[in-house]
Amino acid sequence: MRSLVVLAWLLCLAGAPAQAQTAAPPKVLVLYDTPSGTAYDKIGFAYAIMLRNLLGHFDAQVSMTPVQQYQAGAINGYDATFYLGSAYDFQLPAAFLADASSTAKTLVWFKYNIWQLAWNGSYNFNATRGFSFNGLRGMNALPSASNPSPGFFDTIQYKNKSFVKYYAWDSAHGVIDADPDVGITGIVDGTKATTVVSMADPKTGETAPYVVRSGKFWYVADMPLSFVGPRDRYLVLADLLHDMLGIQHAESHKAMVRLEDVSAWTTVSSMKTLTDYLSGQKIPFSIATIPYFTDALGIYNNGVTLNIPLSQATNLKKELNYALPRGGEVVMHGYTHQYDHTRNPNTGISGDDYEMWNIVTDSPVAEDSFAWAQGRMQAGLAQLHDNGYAPVAWEMPHYQGSANANRAAAQTFATTYQRVVYYTADQPNFNAAVARDLEVGQFYPYTIGQDYYGQRIIPENLGNFEYDLSAIDPTSNIVYTWQDILTNAQYAMTVRDGYGSFFFHPFLLEPEYKLPALADLKSLVNAMTAMGYTWVSPSMVH
Repeated sequence: MRSLVVLAWLLCLAGAPAQAQTAAPPKVLVLYDTPSGTAYDKIGFAYAIMLRNLLGHFDAQVSMTPVQQYQAGAINGYDATFYLGSAYDFQLPAAFLADASSTAKTLVWFKYNIWQLAWNGSYNFNATRGFSFNGLRGMNALPSASNPSPGFFDTIQYKNKSFVKYYAWDSAHGVIDADPDVGITGIVDGTKATTVVSMADPKTGETAPYVVRSGKFWYVADMPLSFVGPRDRYLVLADLLHDMLGIQHAESHKAMVRLEDVSAWTTVSSMKTLTDYLSGQKIPFSIATIPYFTDALGIYNNGVTLNIPLSQATNLKKELNYALPRGGEVVMHGYTHQYDHTRNPNTGISGDDYEMWNIVTDSPVAEDSFAWAQGRMQAGLAQLHDNGYAPVAWEMPHYQGSANANRAAAQTFATTYQRVVYYTADQPNFNAAVARDLEVGQFYPYTIGQDYYGQRIIPENLGNFEYDLSAIDPTSNIVYTWQDILTNAQYAMTVRDGYGSFFFHPFLLEPEYKLPALADLKSLVNAMTAMGYTWVSPSMVH
């Protein structure tokens, strides 16, 4: 498994805006562990990137530094410091421990190594902070074939929701896919410390603090940036960042729907049906448009390459011209949404394959560079502009492009509307035995002013409709129902300014599939509206 972070994210504005910040953007220091000698030496850096991205919601000025490079007094130069304790017993600098023991500035400590502070008598931790660190807990027992799920503190209670940490037992290899370790704390002085969030072990019935606060000192019992998903305690962190930073955005819940992979091959009937429904409900929407359709290997054209520029895409222009006056907006979804004359990994057809990442080798494409990626983006923009369309945002094909491609997007588009894959190196080496690079996928519950690559991001955080189409396409057998998406939307509501944003493929309406897709879409829209979401389009997000 290349990363402990990528998981559920791949399940693939009217109303009051969030309260504007009146103070200067906060200065934030993110410290992370950098062990050596393991395949996951760079996981701390990956977590730092993810946290830095979430802090982009608050327009924070973020410095990311390996904790061993910490210099005495550095905490005092920042409004808040976050220490990501990802490496067990990683030895922390004495200067950091001394500052952490006495600082009056905001300090948020995650998971490991707090014992170096709490169990050192010279720091008088319990008396100063009002809580104790009592040790680590992991699995209740070793998993086995007869007892594959012995349990751990996997349930975090927050705002009347149970956020359950991901767990899977790999019986073939005798290992787990999970991050079970948590720090166990206890309140010793209720006048100084309080439990902000609790966690539970359903197998044993035990409860313990998950987030403890003592003034401006916070302790989070695990690493909520591992194994992130739409119903995971990652959302708890995303919401608590408001309190940790002292930036209180107004309660606001906006919903978004995007019609996905719309190209010259999309039928007018499906798009008209969807446009009529959404506009009839007064729901603004966006259209992820592929400007230049390519069937590079002639899969649909008797083995002969088929290229359809937008100027010749009669049906696509009909669809856009019908939708735009009725609440639709164009989002540019790649240039061709496929790569060269190759299967990357499926057919080489627009909308089916990756464009700015070689998913077959899991590496940048051969031509990868800032100029190459930006050239494709500019070619797509020219296709749209020359035919009278102005996209309001960019969406990376299949949400994955190289570091160069993401930086090119940041320089070419004012806004992106997507999830993003991040890398611990611009030219990542995933094959090293130790200290190998990592790729981490991240979704967002709210807007990000600027991410690690410089992109402004509008979120898609709920996923999309998936049906078992294996009778037609043997590779399409994932099922993700409208009820699944609705449950995700219910969890997204726990973030005080959280979005409920999903996408829908128009081809699901085609009669040969015989799917209840339109009825399911209506059910989801009605349910989210009843929950209190306000429907918006990308241009309405500020």
